[in-house]
Amino acid sequence: MYGLDNCDTCRKARNWLTRFGIAHEFIDYRAQRIAADQLKAWARAVGGWEAFVNRASTTWRTLPATRKSPGSDAEWTLLLKEYPALVRRPLLVLDDGTVRQGFTDNAFKKLFGK
Repeated sequence: MYGLDNCDTCRKARNWLTRFGIAHEFIDYRAQRIAADQLKAWARAVGGWEAFVNRASTTWRTLPATRKSPGSDAEWTLLLKEYPALVRRPLLVLDDGTVRQGFTDNAFKKLFGK
């Protein structure tokens, strides 16, 4: 699981996984930066940059208008390197390589068969 250590939703997801005995590793991507190629692969896996980025976040709303329309993968990855909080969290990479974003109790129950 990737996210931010101080993110409430990430904490809820981590607590849920622990409560149900699901082994997991948490990586704070602000502390351990993610390579541009990996960001691009994850964005493709979830449906593109628009789905990958949380446009409802305070971080997005405070961006200058000129930064809100990246025109290429390179511009998107540069934006996410500068503002890692823009990635919709938490981001799960399952053993089979499937990528999922977000947390709700029901979605995790369905995903993990609990």
